[in-house]
Amino acid sequence: MGPVPEQRYPGVPELVAAARALAAHRPGLCSLDEVGVSRAGRPLHLLSVGHARRAVLVVAGAHANEPTGGSTLLALADRVVRERRLRDGTSWHFLLCADPDGASLHVTRAPRSLLDYHLGFFRPAGDEQPEWSPSVLAPDRLPPETRTLLGVIDALHPYLQVTLHGTELGGSWVQLTRNVPGLAEPFGKSAAELHIPVETGACDAAGWAVSGPGIRVMPERGTGVAYPSLPDDARHSTWYHAHRYGGLTAVVEVPMWASDLVDDPAPHPAPAAAIRRLATRLLRDTRQVELVLTDALPRLRGPEGPLLRAAKWGLELAPGLASDWVHTPPADTTMAYVGSVDAFGRRLPLRAAAMLLRVLRQAGDPAAPELQRLVAAWSAAFADRFRARWVPVEHQVEHQSRTVLAAAQHARELSE
Repeated sequence: MGPVPEQRYPGVPELVAAARALAAHRPGLCSLDEVGVSRAGRPLHLLSVGHARRAVLVVAGAHANEPTGGSTLLALADRVVRERRLRDGTSWHFLLCADPDGASLHVTRAPRSLLDYHLGFFRPAGDEQPEWSPSVLAPDRLPPETRTLLGVIDALHPYLQVTLHGTELGGSWVQLTRNVPGLAEPFGKSAAELHIPVETGACDAAGWAVSGPGIRVMPERGTGVAYPSLPDDARHSTWYHAHRYGGLTAVVEVPMWASDLVDDPAPHPAPAAAIRRLATRLLRDTRQVELVLTDALPRLRGPEGPLLRAAKWGLELAPGLASDWVHTPPADTTMAYVGSVDAFGRRLPLRAAAMLLRVLRQAGDPAAPELQRLVAAWSAAFADRFRARWVPVEHQVEHQSRTVLAAAQHARELSE
């Protein structure tokens, strides 16, 4: 994988400035409101277009390391303003960034390689993620970003919430809290036109119903989960809050780097054995990072910050996940699924190592150079194994935008 041309994602201040300019340009149609503040006091902004009671809510920035959503949100808002038909009986509401504190810590706005991406990487621990915190925290302990998002849903009663997600390397796919018949066709057509692979075996959705290639429907609450060790459960996230008002949520994933290996439907010749080997590698890689952490901790001074908390959280997930992989039958037996497990097993220790590296570099710790070599080696191996190719930002944004519009159309038909 060679370096890519510089293609920069907007930061939160740029998102706010663009939304403010749009609202000023069409004051009768658009409004920009501060709807909450983060733990660190950063404002959360909601851009609204139109006044109809039937509403679509689009959320960007729920995960700090997934920057495409901000660009997509701006493109969608501009399109909704320009195209009256999209506002026919529907108002659109755009939460510019659900986690501005996290966005301030993921500092790679123009990644040219997977290593470059990871050197500025940040993704908070599960209980600090706005959408996921309800799955691991009691209601009275939810962070203010989560309470703001829930309050926006309570105020709007959206028939559709779309949350814009992504991955550093893989394919595109959609998670639905309720099935949306007809979505698979425009989703697949868009991906094909823009040369973005459809991820057909995402291990994040192991065991979920398939509505079409790359379209997965989450199971109902009360049913079993494929990986019981993982503390967070999508069915208790903010994604299900729209169900209180008859709505649903679509989570639209798009890759920064694509891999054509993630849509291979061929059966794997020995999936269980392959996944056992991946579990062994996950434990080995995690142990390497834990040894660096254990050695460095006595030298670190001051309070534990979000980077270190997140690194520890990722490392703590690995043993249980490896056990799940070993002791439960594969949820899928395709090449695509085993590849997805492979990718997940690489991400977890790599992300923890990358965040720990940032802590050590800031502290001037002597362990930083060796850990940086490890992060570089793992990043290169990840890219090589999956034959990573850069997806131009405009293609990421166009595909995510098309999928949102198709979901809004088909979900509206369900709600009428």
